[in-house]
Amino acid sequence: MDVKSAFINGYLKEEVHVMQPPGFESNEFPNHIFKLDKVLYGLKQAPRDWYERLLNFLLENGFKRGKVDNTLFLKSKGEHLLIVQVYIDDIMSRATHNNLCDEFSKMMRSQFEISMMGELIFS
Repeated sequence: MDVKSAFINGYLKEEVHVMQPPGFESNEFPNHIFKLDKVLYGLKQAPRDWYERLLNFLLENGFKRGKVDNTLFLKSKGEHLLIVQVYIDDIMSRATHNNLCDEFSKMMRSQFEISMMGELIFS
């Protein structure tokens, strides 16, 4: 799956101000700056804030983070296992039972706008 506009899903923990971008300058207040409410692409902290939001969401929903790879998440349900691998805004999942992947997809859609990319194919 691909999380659309992933970086703007992050929450700012600190106050961030930016200059007025070209084309959006105020004629009335040309020297004013903007205080951001959300993360924007291009901010140094955008990837970190996005990953932290996703991490907290997965942990709150019963996932455990891998000990060797911090972008690998595991969730067990009875004898079945769901494995989730995160690569920036792309998320791959595989499970010992297809219902777990469907549940994961629904869970992600409840919080983020995602598009399903289909089966992963190695060539």
